Amino acid sequence: MIAGRGLSGLKTRDLAREIGCANGAVYNLVEDMDELILRVGSRTLLRLDQALSTAEGAGEPSPQETLVRIAITYCDFAAENLQLWRALFEHRMEAGKLVPDWSAADQMQLFRHIYVPLATLFPKRGADELGITARSLFSAVHGMVALGLEQKLVAVPLPALREEIAGLVRAMIDGLIARAERSHAAAAP
Repeated sequence: MIAGRGLSGLKTRDLAREIGCANGAVYNLVEDMDELILRVGSRTLLRLDQALSTAEGAGEPSPQETLVRIAITYCDFAAENLQLWRALFEHRMEAGKLVPDWSAADQMQLFRHIYVPLATLFPKRGADELGITARSLFSAVHGMVALGLEQKLVAVPLPALREEIAGLVRAMIDGLIARAERSHAAAAP
């Protein structure tokens, strides 16, 4: 239902009818709609994780190009699974309710796809700094994907979006490498 209609199209009455149970019986399977949406999100993230893992192993093994492949794969996954991908970011928990640990872990473990190539590129950086850089790189790519796939004035044709994302990732990595080299040169005796 989410894949076809988005979050706004998810209704327990329709879901119950689809799976052949009473409306209230849906809540024998999940605690509430938040859990249902998070469970669907978890399955979506697993599929994204598989796509990113495939991208890591394909093509040139350099960490820079691995990051480019990961970014483009993220874009392609979002384009091919638009409603499910949007649901990952549009869903808001009920006021005062925290995201369960299992769901947060599902989300955070995907950063390893970015973290590992960055750790190879910047072996002198600490884990916290690498984590911030990984999240920053993701944020830049995610922003381009989110705006680029909008079906409004700012939409970008997918082939052009893929090229722009590749260029952004390469530019960011080149800039980070140059900054690290300047810092290293300044610190040398």
